[in-house]
Parts: sequence; structure tokens; C-alpha cells
Amino acid sequence: MVQQASATDPAPGRRPELVPDPDAEAARIAAVRRYDILDTPPDGAFDRVAAMAARLFDVPVATVTIVDTDRIWFKAAHGLEGVAQIGRDPGLCGSAILRDDTMVIPDTLQDPVAADNPLVAGEMGVRFYAAAPITTPDGHRLGTVNILDTRPRSITEEDTATLADLAAIVLDEMELRLSALHALRNEQARREAERQHAEAERARAEAERAAREKAEQDKAAIAAFASTLQRTLLPPALPAVPGLELACHYRTASAHDVGGDFYDAFPLDGDRWAFFLGDVCGKGPEAATVTALARHTLRTAAQINADPVTVLSALNTMLLTDVTAGRRFCTVLFGLLEPREDGGFTVTVAAGGHPPAYHLRPDDSDAVWVRAVRPEGGMLVGAFPEAHFAQTTFSLTAGESLFLYTDGLIEARTTEGAMLGDNGLTGFLHQRTGPVTAPSLVEDCITLLASLPDGAGDDVALLALSVPHPNTTPDGGIAATAHTAAAPEHIGQER
Repeated sequence: MVQQASATDPAPGRRPELVPDPDAEAARIAAVRRYDILDTPPDGAFDRVAAMAARLFDVPVATVTIVDTDRIWFKAAHGLEGVAQIGRDPGLCGSAILRDDTMVIPDTLQDPVAADNPLVAGEMGVRFYAAAPITTPDGHRLGTVNILDTRPRSITEEDTATLADLAAIVLDEMELRLSALHALRNEQARREAERQHAEAERARAEAERAAREKAEQDKAAIAAFASTLQRTLLPPALPAVPGLELACHYRTASAHDVGGDFYDAFPLDGDRWAFFLGDVCGKGPEAATVTALARHTLRTAAQINADPVTVLSALNTMLLTDVTAGRRFCTVLFGLLEPREDGGFTVTVAAGGHPPAYHLRPDDSDAVWVRAVRPEGGMLVGAFPEAHFAQTTFSLTAGESLFLYTDGLIEARTTEGAMLGDNGLTGFLHQRTGPVTAPSLVEDCITLLASLPDGAGDDVALLALSVPHPNTTPDGGIAATAHTAAAPEHIGQER
């Protein structure tokens, strides 16, 4: 439901003020109550969004706010110490939630409504304000992500899009928090019911049966929680990139641990696209925190400056400065795709301590030409303040593929007990007889893992990109297709 607003008659010299429709405002307040977020303690996830906004836009103040009936409540406030809430009228945030898009006021003293706000007229002297609404899937705007400066300024359309992305991240965190609250309350209710049942029965056999049942239910609950959390760390599906085939696969080593492997592909400005694949050190909730931080940082940094080395440097800085990352680091391959006028793509890949990708194409002997894409000197990401990253550029043309993977693939054991290793994987790719396409590469590697005695002992993520031959699609055109096999074996369906 999208909130409607109407304009009141302005006083002379003032622009019209939007007034929320009473029914829509009541529905919006109900949505705020549904998320049960007001007056909750500080939360690192929301604090990180405010801090990231301040760093990205180089402003002294950034906030995450929820708009209540008569107040603006600060869930996170970077650079605004000692302020928990302010009145709603006259309110910058109160006006921002009446808009569908990002609200930008380059100079608050030139805006009649904003000029009356205590943050503008008071000691702080805010002169610039921008806010993106935090909008629920059913269209209710709960609050805003804001950036404030004490000097007038302007921002670009890309900046407003980045601010909107941060607001979307806040909503994702609120949804995850709400799901966790529901799960916790259900679990508490279930345990209370079992306790009362055990007390009523008081028989040893019944107590033993109840204990066994509880253990199985707890095991299933842990697996379900790991499944839910893992899904939030992976894209739901690969995008359709014109002129390119993509395929992916994700397998976790355990149903009860959240893996640290991650990947993504997403559009940039113009016709450019970005992709990445990486592996966080360790497993479990701590690794999941770093995985989410890495994925969000890579996507956000690429929207600002898509140069692969610059993107990895931004992630390195974030992992070293964000306290939630602890001492964890990761390995990453980050790539940039730019369409070529003669077909195919120019690919720039930067490496941060990750195993090499492989560039493949059929040769004249019915074998596969395989070249390791290994930029020299790329260091681990998040391990060293002065880390160096390297990149290389090459062409991906018709009939060629690029294959990325995490080390769970090359660390799998053969029938002789030795690790597959780089040489084993290179030999496997070279000896393949099928087509060199993204889906076939992923499917053949899945088959390879299934043929090994113990499969993969670690998490495995695969991402492949290929440029089809024009004559393989109807009317000689190259289709934009994406094959997603990302539902992990231990978490959901397997493609």
C-alpha cells in the first residue's frame, strides 16, 4: 500500500507542505509497530549503515530514523551524539517519508519548511540534507536513511541511488531481525509447551522420549536457521546479461554451519556489469557477518568506482576498520565486464589472494585450451593495512568461458587420497569433451565432485561466464541467459 499525501495551502512565500492521508498514515504506523523496532537498544548492523553512509558521502552526520506518530526516533546516529529522538513537526524525516524517491535539500536555509527544523535553526546549523525512505515490500515508508552536512552541497543521481541502496540494506536487516524475533518467540513457546508436557507425564520413558524429540527438533531448528541465514548471503538468482551465459552452484559442507563462500553478478552504469566470487576465513555466525559485510561493500564500492583494484582496496579498508569483522579476512576475485563492439566482452579481473580463474576455449584438437587468470601479487583481503592488489585485462569472445571457484573444489580428495589441486583441475578442464559453456562447466564440476570418494570436504562455490556462438541461438542472435544452481545441497534444492 503506497502512502498518499496532499498539499496544504501555503502561506505567502512558502512552498506547499505535504500532509499524509489519515488512513494511509494509520496503516504506516501499524507497519512500524509490526517491525517492533522503536526504542530498541543500539544495533551494530544499523550503526554500520550510518557509519558507511557518512564515509561514502563524506558528511559529518548520518542517521537511520523511524518516524513514529509524533516523533522522529534515531535507530542509529553517526556524528549526532546524545540525541535519541526529536519532534516530528516541523520534520525533515517526516517530510521525506511522504515521497517515493530520495529527498535532497541542497541548502536548507533556502527551503521554507526545512529552515524551521531545530537541526537547521539550532546550534548544529544543518545546511544540507538528503534522505532515502525505508520502504516495506507492501509500500509503507517506515523511516529514512539520512545524510546531513553543515555546508550547502549537491549530490549526483548515482549518489541518490547509493543512498537508496543503503535504505534497502536497512530494510533487509529489519526483515532479518523480525524473522529472528518470530523464530525466538516460537521456540520459547515450543519449549514451554514441552516443559509442561514433561512435568505432567513425570515418567522416565516419557521424559527420555521428550528429550530425544527435543534434540531432533533443535537440530532441525539449527539447520533451518543456517539455511535461512545462508540464503540471505547469496543472490536469489543470477541476472540475465545480454550476450552472456552465466551459471553458478553452491554447496555447503554441513547443514548446521553457515558457509563463508559468496558470489554475485550485478549491473553497473551503462552496459557494464560486475561479478565477484570469494571465500571468508572460517564458518559459522562470525563468518556470516563478514560475508554479508563483504558482499554489501563490494556492491556499494563498485557503484562508486568500478575499477577492480579500487573495489578490493575499499573492501580491505572496511574489513580492517569494522569491529564486527574481528580478525577475519577473505579471498576475492572481482571482475568488470565491458561489451566489445565486435561482440564478446573486455574482462578486467583483480585478485585478492584467491585461486586463479580459468579462461577456456575449444582448440583444433577437440581438447580445451585452458589458461590460468592469475594477476601477480594480489594479497589477502582484510589481513594487511597496506595490502597490494593486482589486475589483468583480456577479451572473452564467442565460444570462450571464464570459470571461477572457491578452494573447496581443488581441496577435494581423489581416490588416491591426494587433493585435486590446481594441476588436477587444469587437467580435468583440458580433457573435457563437452561444449565450453557456463552451464556445462558447472554441471561437469558438480559431476566431478560427486565422483570423488568423499565429495568436497569444504564449501564449494562455482561461477561460470561464457559467450555463446551466434549460430547457437535462433536468428543468429546471442541470448541473455542465466543458469542458477545456487540452492546448496544441504540447504535446498540442487539443480
